Amino acid sequence: MKRSSHSAKPDNLSELTHRRLDAYAFAASAAGAGMLALVQPAEAKIIYTAAHVKITPNHTIALDLNHDGIKDFTFKNVLHTSTAATSFRSDRLSIIPANANQVWGRKTSVGSDYASALMAGVKVGASGAFSAGSRSMAFGMDQGGSYYCQGKWNNVQKRYLGLKFRIHGQTHFGWARLSTTCNLYKVEAVLTGYAYETIPNKPIITGKTKGPADNPTNDDPGPGASLTSPIPDTPQPASLGMLALGAQGASRCLANPAASASSILPAALGFHARAFHERCRVHSLASWC
Repeated sequence: MKRSSHSAKPDNLSELTHRRLDAYAFAASAAGAGMLALVQPAEAKIIYTAAHVKITPNHTIALDLNHDGIKDFTFKNVLHTSTAATSFRSDRLSIIPANANQVWGRKTSVGSDYASALMAGVKVGASGAFSAGSRSMAFGMDQGGSYYCQGKWNNVQKRYLGLKFRIHGQTHFGWARLSTTCNLYKVEAVLTGYAYETIPNKPIITGKTKGPADNPTNDDPGPGASLTSPIPDTPQPASLGMLALGAQGASRCLANPAASASSILPAALGFHARAFHERCRVHSLASWC
């Protein structure tokens, strides 16, 4: 009896089918490279900038923590002289956040706002005492020849500002290191360095200039930090990306036979499963065929 023409061997695949398989094999390889890039963890990195910038009376200094050309904070040193009969002179050093940025500090019992002078080793993160608005650092006064200085930053060496700022709409934390002096009534400061953490919402330690921003056992990346793109534990439909992951992706497919490559891809390409498997072996894709 004459055999039906439909019983042709897989080797007699049409040229169109061969082209489809060749194209798919290329696409799977490309997807594999893309997926490998996606699952790489985001590395925590501290960007530190050394500095030696003097902030003297009647001077304003802009601070751009991440060097993107956008002012994040402003240091303002304002010297005031009274024209009244009684001699009165004052000098105030303040830090002013730009836009929605914030400084670690509090209000005093009399209602004035001040910036905290943090020691080295303080964790600057979401739990910090941040608030918006201008914050006073140090204040000096001459009242009829009577001099005094006050403020959290009065005559301190190598103290740190805790800073919270935005990069492309995401929150980052940083610090700025300064030393200040008050001579009679005049306040002067020197900015000696500043740093920030590159991962959004991840804390930074004051004084730390490189390496992970915190000990891994005390890591607190915050709600906005996504360090990896893990493969979900529940079975997912087969896809180019999953299959290209190799054995790991194949195990996901085989866990759900209804969504495996052998049942989905032949139908998508328009030919019988047996022919599909035959061509797969030609392309060395047996791990997911």
